[in-house]
Amino acid sequence: MQPSLPPGPSYPRLIQVIGIWTRPYAVFERCRERYGKRFTLSLPFSPPFVAITEPDQVKEIYTAPPDVLHPGEGSRILEPLVGRNSVILLDEDPHMEQRKLMLPAFHGERMQRLTALVEEVTEQEISSWRSDATIELMPRMQALTLEVILRAIFGFDPGPRLDAMRERLSALLAYGDSPVTLLPEPPDWLLRLTNRTGPLRGFLDTRNEVDRLVFEQIAERRSDSRDGDDVLAMLLAARHEDGSPMSDQELRDELITLLAAGHETTASTLGWAFERLAREDDVRRRLIAEIDSGDGDEYLTATIQETLRDRPVLPNTEPRLAKEPVEVGGWFYPEGCALVANAYLLHHDPDVYPDPYAFRPERFLEEPPGTYTWIPFGGGRRRCLGASFAMLEMKIVLPAVLSRFELRPSEPAPEPPRRRNISVRPGRGSRFVLERRRTPVPVPA
Repeated sequence: MQPSLPPGPSYPRLIQVIGIWTRPYAVFERCRERYGKRFTLSLPFSPPFVAITEPDQVKEIYTAPPDVLHPGEGSRILEPLVGRNSVILLDEDPHMEQRKLMLPAFHGERMQRLTALVEEVTEQEISSWRSDATIELMPRMQALTLEVILRAIFGFDPGPRLDAMRERLSALLAYGDSPVTLLPEPPDWLLRLTNRTGPLRGFLDTRNEVDRLVFEQIAERRSDSRDGDDVLAMLLAARHEDGSPMSDQELRDELITLLAAGHETTASTLGWAFERLAREDDVRRRLIAEIDSGDGDEYLTATIQETLRDRPVLPNTEPRLAKEPVEVGGWFYPEGCALVANAYLLHHDPDVYPDPYAFRPERFLEEPPGTYTWIPFGGGRRRCLGASFAMLEMKIVLPAVLSRFELRPSEPAPEPPRRRNISVRPGRGSRFVLERRRTPVPVPA
């Protein structure tokens, strides 16, 4: 059997990347409608991307031998931000060794110890909100999740260094608003040139300043004998198989990886959750009734799961670069293409989820999320390390806001999706009019 690629758009590569940037969900929908449940996209300076959207095929790529499909090589566009030592960019044995070093920091018990910190940061944020005022929740959620990560992951204490890191990281992450960040890292000479002009002007300078602050924090914590519940403390105590500690560069790359993976994604999911809830009266009332009763969080969990299904902020999970010809779902793919599980299309397949465009948390009360049918955190050996921490944050923030405020959309139409680097967020910034709650909200019959 001769390896080949499924059909896909014949437009020039530049046109395809513009479409993916400006219409991140609609392009996938159109491709599925025209080419079927697997299709090939061609992007500038990248291998062919094959969208995989059926559960049995998603299982095949998630469970493929690690020497056949390389997720790390398929995710090289993230290297300018996270660094080459990032667990996201490693494959085979180096990936597994690094992952083992990081796993203890994300055990459920250790995550629960951070609950008080998340609650404190959440209270500080929402206590400043005024009722009867229009607010864009996305920037507020970004500020909140960044503060949580700087303190829970990096271990910064309140003070000048935290203030400086907050400002510099915000500036660094803002470069993700440019579609140029969807392209692979350019050669060093071109990266230095783009630092002086164009949409990435100042990127290198900003990244260098962030690195300086991170290395200062690492050096201080290495010389400090105190224990801590933050992730940096866990990573400082971790040891490679030969007994050596993680190097400063490894620590830097993994800390920035956790920031990139856990800041924008969690903030965007919260933004989408509020956007959906504000337009789904029955769902919102049932959720508020559960929050007010204090009787468990079953519906809250289902609501978060449904948000992640309906609006996955990472429409594509890690692309997996084929290191040799490979057969998936009866199709024989050539070496050098990237197989990508498309979460958005999988989550909106009526063969998998009846009435897939309805926002209905009840579907997850009836049946828990499936391993290969619900993939907002990826899956297999590469499933997101911080998934439990993201769920913890959202289970604190959503009730804190909904117990105090009613959210009235500033515009009747749903918010369109808008890209920031590889993630998708509400296009108008989750804009609402806040109204302080005065009476209990009745649960729908």
